[in-house]
Amino acid sequence: MFYLLSKALHSLFALFGVATLVFFLFTVLPGDPAQMMLDQNENSEQIKSIRKKFGFDLPIIDQYFYYLNDLSPISFHSLNKNNFSHYDPHVYGGKILFKKNNNVLILKSPFFRTSYQKLGKPVNQIIKETLPNTAILAISSMIIAVFIGLLLGIISTIYKDQLIDRILLLISTLGMSIPSFFSAILFSWLFGFVLNSYTQLNMTGSFYELDDLGETHNVMWKNLILPSIVLGIRPLAVITQLIRNNLIEVLSQDYIRTAYSKGLSKKQVIFRHALKNAINPVITAVSGWFASLLAGSIFVEYIFGWNGLGKEIVEALNKLDIPVVMGSVIVIAFLFIIINIVVDLIYTYLDPRIKIT
Repeated sequence: MFYLLSKALHSLFALFGVATLVFFLFTVLPGDPAQMMLDQNENSEQIKSIRKKFGFDLPIIDQYFYYLNDLSPISFHSLNKNNFSHYDPHVYGGKILFKKNNNVLILKSPFFRTSYQKLGKPVNQIIKETLPNTAILAISSMIIAVFIGLLLGIISTIYKDQLIDRILLLISTLGMSIPSFFSAILFSWLFGFVLNSYTQLNMTGSFYELDDLGETHNVMWKNLILPSIVLGIRPLAVITQLIRNNLIEVLSQDYIRTAYSKGLSKKQVIFRHALKNAINPVITAVSGWFASLLAGSIFVEYIFGWNGLGKEIVEALNKLDIPVVMGSVIVIAFLFIIINIVVDLIYTYLDPRIKIT
C-alpha cells in the first residue's frame, strides 16, 4: 500500500512537470493563436474577441494557472460569464461539490481545452476517438515482438555460435538500427505497391474505413498488418537479443548443470528451468517499449495513414493546433506512468525475491 501511495505521489509530480513543460514550451511558440483560428477571415474585432474568449490576452502566468485548473480533477470556477474560466456544464461537465456566491468547486475529468482548427472540437473528444486506434496498433506490435522475439531468442540460444545464431544476431542488430519511419516507407512501398497483387495489402489505410456510400464504418484488419509489423521490428530485435543473452547467462549456473546431469536435453532444460528466470528482464524491456510505442507510433501512423493519436499529433503540429498537441503529450505521459507501475507489480509477482516496500 505504501508503495502504491508513493508511486501515486511521484506520478502526480511527474505529470505536473510534464504539464508545466509543455505549457511553457508551446505557449512561447511564434504565431498568434487567434489569427490561426480565424485563418484568412480575421479582422481586428474578431481577433480581440477570440483572444478574450480563450484567455490569450491574459499574462502568461495567469494562463498557466488557468490551464492547471482545467487539468485538475477538482477545480475552481466562476459563475460569472464574463470571467475567462467561468463554469459551463456543457463544456466541463462534472459535478458541483461546493458553491459560494459566484464561485463553484467541481469534480470533473481533466479538461484539455478545445482545438484551434477543428471548429472548437474538444481535445478530450479528439483523444477519445484516436487513442483506441493507437492502442490497437501498439498492442498488436508488442504481441508480434514478444512472441517472435522469444522464439528467435530461444533458437539463437539453442544454436549458439552456429550459422543460424549469427544470422539472427545480424538481423536483430539491423532491426534495432533502422529507424521506424524508414521501415514504414520501405514496407509500404514494397508490400503495399510493388507486391500488392500478391499481398493484397494497401499502402495506407486505417482500422476503420467508411464504405462506398459513406454511411457505415467497416473494420479493415488487413490495414493493421504492415504498421504493426513495422512498429514491432525494433522491440522484436531487442527482445531477441535479451532472451539470448539472459538464457546463455542462466544456462551457466549450477542448478542448470544439475538438470543436465539428470539426463535432460538442452531444449528441456531451457523450457523447464532456464526460461522463467531469463524472462524477467524482458518484462521490464517490454513495459518500456510498450509505453514508448504509444509515442513512437507518430511517424508510422502518419506514413500509413492510420487514424491514431500519433497521426493526430503530426497534423496538429503542422497546423499549430497547440491544445491537441499538449493534451496528447500529457495523456501519453500518464499512460507511460501507469504502464510502468503495473509492470512493477507484475515483476514482483513473477520474481518473489523482489519485494515492494
